[in-house]
Amino acid sequence: FPGLADVSIPQDIPVEGEITVPVGSHSPDEDYSTLDEPVKDTIMRDLKAVGKKFVHVMYPRKSSALLRDWDLWGPLVLCVSLALMLQGGSADSKDDGGPQFAEVFVIIWFGAVVITLNSKLLGGTISFFQSLCVLGYCVLPLTVAMLVCRLVLLAGAGTISFIIRLIVVGAMFAWSTLASTAFLADSQPPNRKALVVYPIFLFYFVISWMILTFTPQ
Repeated sequence: FPGLADVSIPQDIPVEGEITVPVGSHSPDEDYSTLDEPVKDTIMRDLKAVGKKFVHVMYPRKSSALLRDWDLWGPLVLCVSLALMLQGGSADSKDDGGPQFAEVFVIIWFGAVVITLNSKLLGGTISFFQSLCVLGYCVLPLTVAMLVCRLVLLAGAGTISFIIRLIVVGAMFAWSTLASTAFLADSQPPNRKALVVYPIFLFYFVISWMILTFTPQ
């Protein structure tokens, strides 16, 4: 600017304020990368995360624990385990149980996808994979019910056996339904929760019916 060239600034005027660039505290975790992590530590960390989610399902309460760090490893293991236990072809049977395995696998995953899409269309705030994670992990009680039913059927398939299996499957069906709704309750509009819960009820009811009507060949 014209006229500013003749303006002189005394050298003894102190400079006020802090002109240094603040540097945040450097944490060792910032340099930590899972790429440098041993494979054993990675596997153990993932197993612990899956185990914690199983614990949350067995003791359901309103919590976002399954939603923060979602994964599909647990649902995949449960789905495969349930499908393997439901295939009832005997050793000398020409039917090796393959179609039954595929049927269970498709019902679980396709049903979970339909319920998730229904939730999103009704205005749910939960993400697609978070919903799949919750619905998949909540199959755990029904997987336990299937294991108990297989053990009961080893003793026979009479009336007492059916009553025991009915009680076990009914209790685990209620457990799965309540657990899933407890995790998904806060992510749905208050006036549309019934429209979201009803497909979940049908989803676990179909799986429970497959478990209850299962009879090994």
